[in-house]
Amino acid sequence: MAVKLRALALSLLMCGPLALADGLPDLGESSQADLPPHMERRIGEGIVRDIRLRDPAYVDDPEIQAYLSQLGNRLTAQSGDARNDFEFFAVRDNTLNAFALPGGFIGVHTGLILAAQSESELAGVLSHEIAHVTQRHMARMVGKQNQAQVAQWLALAVAILGSRSNSNISQGALAAGMAAGIQTQLHYSRDFEREADRVGFQILENAGFDVRGMSSFFERLQKFGRLYENNAPDYLLTHPLTTERISDMANRAQQRPYRQVADSLEFQLVRAKLKAESGSAADAVTSFQSQVSEKKYASAVAAYYGLARAQLRARNFAAAEKALEELRRLKVASPMVETLAGEIKEAQGDNRAALHIYREARPRYPRHRALTYALVETLLADKQMDEALKITSAELQNHPSDQALHGLQAKAYALMGKRLQQHRALAELYALRGQLPAAIEQLELAQKAKDGDFYELSAVDSRLRELRARYAEEMKETKQR
Repeated sequence: MAVKLRALALSLLMCGPLALADGLPDLGESSQADLPPHMERRIGEGIVRDIRLRDPAYVDDPEIQAYLSQLGNRLTAQSGDARNDFEFFAVRDNTLNAFALPGGFIGVHTGLILAAQSESELAGVLSHEIAHVTQRHMARMVGKQNQAQVAQWLALAVAILGSRSNSNISQGALAAGMAAGIQTQLHYSRDFEREADRVGFQILENAGFDVRGMSSFFERLQKFGRLYENNAPDYLLTHPLTTERISDMANRAQQRPYRQVADSLEFQLVRAKLKAESGSAADAVTSFQSQVSEKKYASAVAAYYGLARAQLRARNFAAAEKALEELRRLKVASPMVETLAGEIKEAQGDNRAALHIYREARPRYPRHRALTYALVETLLADKQMDEALKITSAELQNHPSDQALHGLQAKAYALMGKRLQQHRALAELYALRGQLPAAIEQLELAQKAKDGDFYELSAVDSRLRELRARYAEEMKETKQR
């Protein structure tokens, strides 16, 4: 019961636009005045920051992140909403769930990705969540008299996130956070859900996916809910389904011409990667080996890719190389195959071979960040700091907000003994994470380093003044709230 309560509270808070506010009237255009977009963004950034820093379930995998961003951007491009910079991320959790946070942040449980039987089904769920954001359901739920509750919701969300790794969190605190008549408010959420269905359906169709994927996935969720009763998928707790809603989605789909949409290679490989990393390594190997032996798979490429990853995880390098050879015979062109090939070589201690793979693949896939990260990490492991620093500096010119690149750059400077530049790079990393006190501390350490020239020290002083002013402004806003 305690686990269910925690899961429900987490979902309700993180899906605030879907449940907490449905008892409030539709504020229409006044919603923007009651909860301005910049405040929505700040709230969302605060929650996501805590997810990334405190929740061990956060999936810090650049390939999975890149796929979700690619899929999400394809959908948001059809949303007609230029006000939000959407960000998509994954949480390693076997339950079927997805959630929209204020400000355009959308999280997806890995269990949901694995449960989707087609890319159109996954896209259908994401388009539904995108619609909750574009329709500003969070803003519509907060009246001026209730803005003070926003900080409380944020604080409680952070506390609940901590409970994922600390089972001693007070259940009383959770119950108090849910005491605002949640049970009496849930039925009002149907209006928001219907609106998200309608808008999400249009987004899905405009993005070129099979609109039947939306109704088929929700219909399957409803069947699961009936089958498991009290153990229904978490998604149903915050997105209450009704026969009327499912029928409406199905009727809309029937009115559209049939469109068969093939799954992308990235969708297949990401699912295979998640499966290879789930459960025990031995079970993962057995599962993919069975698929390959019996040829029971939707994609031979994904099956061999998953087998190679599972064998790598099991540290059976010969078997991983063999599966990779079979994958190569299929002549698949994917950066995910190249990073896998490099990882197999690295695991065997052959950094030279791994570097060769990464260097050969990177010009073919210049936008695949995972290849860049892997190349730099291997260069640093091989004590080739100059090349690693050259790559990170060049990449940061194009991607100044890339946290991983700043971290790798700091590591390169540390190995080279350049303390000022090391602290400066770490300061940028912490600033991007929203940890301004830590960023300021790093710049203060950079000032004390004895290895910087006049121009480097001037840059540090300027950036320090900027971050101190920014932090003072944030503290001022916090006190005013």
